[in-house]
Amino acid sequence: MNETIKNTIILTVITVIAGLFLGYVYDITKEPIRLQEEKTKQEAYQKVFPEAASFTKDNYDMNLEWGANLLYLAEAGYPDEEINEVMMALDASGKECLGFVFMTTTHEGYGGDITISMGIKADGTVTGMEILSIGETAGLGMKAKEDAFKNQFANKAVTNFTYTKTGSTADYEIDALSGATITTNAVVNAVDATLVFYQDSNLSSGMYYGTSAGGAEQ
Repeated sequence: MNETIKNTIILTVITVIAGLFLGYVYDITKEPIRLQEEKTKQEAYQKVFPEAASFTKDNYDMNLEWGANLLYLAEAGYPDEEINEVMMALDASGKECLGFVFMTTTHEGYGGDITISMGIKADGTVTGMEILSIGETAGLGMKAKEDAFKNQFANKAVTNFTYTKTGSTADYEIDALSGATITTNAVVNAVDATLVFYQDSNLSSGMYYGTSAGGAEQ
């Protein structure tokens, strides 16, 4: 009996010490991890909006609270897409808004969720699109990460995109990935949902352009 109690006490002490150690390690590493994640996002934003010098959230991010964007996109015909983050793209002075960068997730991927980042200028032109997270089939859907596919969206000023299997002939047409129609459709829907959100929200109204991150005239 005494041996059992002794072993129990030892095991409890080891468990407590291990828990405290893991908590200590977490406290040490959480900030570097957060900073690295933020750096990765900033680099992705820079890639899709190279003209911008910096990116900031500002108060328009209220659009994303309480699942409002989910309801809005569902009503617009995109029930499987959601806007995760909106960032204002600023010039070198930090006072002029050049456009916005969005992080959008679609739940329509063949292998699961696909998350993209995408830039939109003041005139509605898509500055670029990058795949942040994807788990599609190798050699098929994963080709969505290749420049040949992604670059089809860049520098296009259209209200929405559609994909084609017969060769694109207009700015709004995207050549589908061979053997990966589901992936193509998912990415196009993520891009289109982002365009709809931008076009029909106050982000495209002009109230932010030529203003500081705080939205006040300079």
